[in-house]
Amino acid sequence: MPALTPDLADVLRDAGLRVTAARLATLRVLDDTPHAAADAIATSVRAELGSVSTQAVYDVLRALTTAGLVRRIEPAGSAALFETRTGDNHHHLVCRTCGAVADVDCAVGDVPCLEPAQSQGYEIDEAEVVYWGLCPDCRPDDATTTPAPEPTPTPRSTP
Repeated sequence: MPALTPDLADVLRDAGLRVTAARLATLRVLDDTPHAAADAIATSVRAELGSVSTQAVYDVLRALTTAGLVRRIEPAGSAALFETRTGDNHHHLVCRTCGAVADVDCAVGDVPCLEPAQSQGYEIDEAEVVYWGLCPDCRPDDATTTPAPEPTPTPRSTP
């Protein structure tokens, strides 16, 4: 699912959820700031609505995730992150330095990530792949402007 439509009340109703100010605000925050942690979401929801407890935001996130409107990802060493892009089995790029997260689409054509070497009897319906590296802002300047030099061959001595 791409970013949510502007009529978020209909999105909630279509998912079988009651329309509440906290749910609407949470969806707006996530639509504007994908890959946000719950505490950051709570801060933004409070800025929009006033007094909302962090627990209420966690409850909203749980309900939205259960309804399939929000996806929860948990990169190693990070708090859980939430986004509204769901249902397309996309993956993520995570910067080892600053923690920035970016979406990356799944393999096109055959989807090898859904066919493990051994399924252990599981019926696989989704795979989560996280690519780790350095984002453009965290890469050393020379890594973005100058390619690494080719190794110089060592001359051989002849007898």
